[in-house]
Amino acid sequence: MSTLIIWIMGAILLLINIMLRTRILRLEARLKALSNPQEQLAFLRQQASKKEKVAAIKALRKQYPEISLIEANRLWQQI
Repeated sequence: MSTLIIWIMGAILLLINIMLRTRILRLEARLKALSNPQEQLAFLRQQASKKEKVAAIKALRKQYPEISLIEANRLWQQI
């Protein structure tokens, strides 16, 4: 009986985990859709004139935390 309860609780926790992951992925996608890549590129250009590459990318990621390091590096290559 206790094994059945453990399996049921595990299944419930797995379903909750899947639902929350799906919600987080949707929210991240919406956040990326709301952020303007041109605005990010303009900010990076402004930082690039003042700082070196690493410092400019760090400032960009601090300003836009949803940007990954790979995306920030791609933006840097566009400059």
